[in-house]
This record gives sequence, structure tokens and C-alpha cells, in this order.
Amino acid sequence: MAEDRHRLREKVALITGASQGIGLAIAHFLAQEGCDLVITGRKESTLNKAAKELAKLRVRVLPVVCDVRDERQVAELFAAVKKRFGRLDILVNNAGVAHSNLPVARISLTEWNEVLETNLTGTFLVTRAALPLLKRGGSIVNNLSVSAKRTFPGMSAYTAAKHGGLGFTKALREELRPQGIRVIALLPGATDTAIWDAFWAGAPRKRMMSAETVAQIVVNALKLPQDSTVEELLIAPTTGAL
Repeated sequence: MAEDRHRLREKVALITGASQGIGLAIAHFLAQEGCDLVITGRKESTLNKAAKELAKLRVRVLPVVCDVRDERQVAELFAAVKKRFGRLDILVNNAGVAHSNLPVARISLTEWNEVLETNLTGTFLVTRAALPLLKRGGSIVNNLSVSAKRTFPGMSAYTAAKHGGLGFTKALREELRPQGIRVIALLPGATDTAIWDAFWAGAPRKRMMSAETVAQIVVNALKLPQDSTVEELLIAPTTGAL
């Protein structure tokens, strides 16, 4: 149906952590659907490179350097979104970091705090700031990873953050149901992105999914009619667990 093909055209989407990996892939697919984009990242050079790449798809792209752990920077991000677009239709909380594969006895408080503050508190700060700009028919996607439901040794901080993120996502979904805003938990399994450099540098990447595979599934979920939603997107490689 023509309506399905154009369902996301001229929507405004914000993707955090969009300068690489799954975030950048989602931005590409949304741009191909005709969405205007706001993309964030912590490195200006990498972010601007991504913005130039996305602008070739003939959509408006606003790159904003933002550390999602910083409440002031998050407020400045949404001030820029409001000034440029006046609204937000889609929020993808994708920014996240990993830590070295270490047992609890050896992980430092610094590593613990960085992961929790980025992956959990950052999602909260961005979501809270986005809510005034989201209206009925809007969507929020939280990229949590399969670690939101599974447990892996040596990944305590990451696992804690993602489990917490799933709880936050469920509570948020119930709060926003009356407003007609969809909240989707994205739970991808092993995906070939740079995050494996921290977890497991020698991981068998050929057995993993591509970031584009995950992105395509996310965008398909966002294109569902407004009277329906997918609450959780659990996606796994056909090769099985690594």
C-alpha cells in the first residue's frame, strides 16, 4: 500500500549514538523513508562525517554533539531540536558503551559508573527531555541488547544497565499508553559493531548479524499502523549464540 511506503515521510527522528554501528544504520534506513534526522554522538568529527553521508539522501540532518550522561548537554540538544523542527516523532535511544570482560572482583568503579551512567541514566535523561516534544502517534525505541534478558559472565555492569533499561522501558510504556506513544524494547543479539572491541576483540564476527539487518527490522516496526505496536524486538543471528 502507498500509505505504508510513505508512513514515515517528513517525520522527525532523533537517534543517539548515531555516528556508527546500529545507530547510524537506523539513521540511514529512516532517511530512506524520508525522515528528517537529529543525530548525536560524542566525537564531533565522526558525527559530522555521518551527517554528510546522511544528507546525501536528501533529508534534513541536524548533528549535535552530546554526552547523554550530561543533563546540561541533553537540555541543549532538545533546545536545538525544538528550534529547528518544533517537534519530535521518533526517539531512538541507542547511545551505549561497554567495558572490558572482567569479573565483578576486578571491575573498577570508574568502569561501572561509565556504563551505568551512559546506558541507563543517559536513556532516562534523553527520554525525559524528549517527552514534551512527542505527541500521540510518536514512538520511542530503546536499544537494550539481548543482555537485557540474558546474563553473561564478565559483563556485570553492562548486564545491570541493560536489565535496568528493560525495567525502565516497561514502566515508560505503561505511562505513555494513554498518550498513544509507542515504546519498543530493541533486543538484538550478536551484531557486528565496534562494541565487540571492548567485550571480545576476537569474536567471530562472520557469525553475527549486520547493523543493517537490525535497523531494517526497527524501521519495519515503526511503520506499523498506529493501532498496533511491537513491544519487544528480540532479534538473533541464524547461527545461534556465540
